[in-house]
Amino acid sequence: MTPRFSNAVIALVLSSAASMVQAQAVIMGPNAGPLTKDQIANLYLGRSFDLKAVDLPDNSPVREQFYKKVTDRDQAQIKTVWARIVFTGKGQAPIVLQDAAAVKKAVLSDPKAIGYIDKAAVDGSVKVVLSLD
Repeated sequence: MTPRFSNAVIALVLSSAASMVQAQAVIMGPNAGPLTKDQIANLYLGRSFDLKAVDLPDNSPVREQFYKKVTDRDQAQIKTVWARIVFTGKGQAPIVLQDAAAVKKAVLSDPKAIGYIDKAAVDGSVKVVLSLD
């Protein structure tokens, strides 16, 4: 397999994986109230620190689509935003957890924590504060 061909195959597989993620749910503990898309964007862009934002890993298709839908920014732009915030001492980037189970556990253990997961992973233990279809 030529390098050009294998790069094309990898790109196709990654784009297919990203397109399989249909909808995300922004979640908090069961007593949380609804939030607007703008409020959530402000949390994940470091404009507000009212809640503790929880992130999925950089390579997660759910993360990529979440940021695109909520902030209209790609991963490189998000990294730039947080690098500037951290460098200037204005805040810390969201904590990164490995998977939906870890995100659910985090939002259940801290009433100020907010996260996002694939909508299919939502169960009755958490409350959806915003649905992103």
